[in-house]
Amino acid sequence: MRTSTGNQATHGSDGNSGAVGSAKAAGAQEKPGSAGGPARARSRGLVLALISAFAFGSSGVAAKPLITAGLDPLHVTWLRAAGAALVMLPVAWRHRRLPLRRPALLAGFGLLAVAGVQACYFAAISRIPVGVALLVEYLAPALVLGWVRFVQRKPVTRAAACGVLLAVVGLTCVVEVWSGLRFDPVGLAPALGAACCQVGYFVLSDHGGDGAEAADPLGVIAYGLLIGAVLLTAVTRPWEMDWAVLGGSAHMGGAEVPAVWLLVWIVLVATVLAYLTGVLSVRRLSPQVAGVVACLEAVIATVLAWVLLGEHLSAPQIVGGAVVLAGALVAQSSTPRRDRPDEG
Repeated sequence: MRTSTGNQATHGSDGNSGAVGSAKAAGAQEKPGSAGGPARARSRGLVLALISAFAFGSSGVAAKPLITAGLDPLHVTWLRAAGAALVMLPVAWRHRRLPLRRPALLAGFGLLAVAGVQACYFAAISRIPVGVALLVEYLAPALVLGWVRFVQRKPVTRAAACGVLLAVVGLTCVVEVWSGLRFDPVGLAPALGAACCQVGYFVLSDHGGDGAEAADPLGVIAYGLLIGAVLLTAVTRPWEMDWAVLGGSAHMGGAEVPAVWLLVWIVLVATVLAYLTGVLSVRRLSPQVAGVVACLEAVIATVLAWVLLGEHLSAPQIVGGAVVLAGALVAQSSTPRRDRPDEG
């Protein structure tokens, strides 16, 4: 997910939510003449969504050694956003007219998809267990279905609804929510805020691809990261960071790994690649399919933490991962309904 930059590597992936769905196209039919047809669009979208889920899911296992070495989780989050924004600066310059054409889209993407989900998530885990916070945040696919059904007043497929239900049940086992179950409204509120920010990511990613004035996904991601990095600077106070940690090594599963290599992975793979493939999958999948695939981020993060960090993988987590996968398989049987031709 988009928010697993921290000691939650065994439960989720960062944040920041991966493959996402198209919140505007739930009721539209794809044109018969679309290049490749619905099957080709769906297969490409699923591949992109899975890549995004893996990339987001890998962030926790790369971030945890840095935190163990002495970096604050919020500082790792800032390094992630700021580093990715720096990488995308040439892209932002290439699309320098985009802020004039789509200022609200870019501001919303930076505020919700980059900064909002991170800030809300860390506020939540300061009060409630990580597993509970992740489970609440991953209610986002269900909230997207509610948005499509009740706000946009478009039909939701039965397969999608069943897939979301299975995914939520499976995630309950993956994060072992019962291990720290307690009611804390102050902690649950920002967790719900993180879920709502993920919904904003879903909606804005799809909205950016609409019409003749469709925004290039590279430009959206570049400016979103820039705006998000600026907003996170005010929250994380990076000037207080122990920069010397990045010059040393971090312990990962019995091996010493240069800390800067882990940071490079977080920036290039778990952020730039993850957001890029996630936004592109939005242009090809329905919210039902991609939203459920995004739930695989938590499963991927849990498995990677088991393999790379030697962390325990319990029987309920294995069963829960299988249920989440079943939910994704059920949801993908819902044909994506698009009124835009297949891109690329």
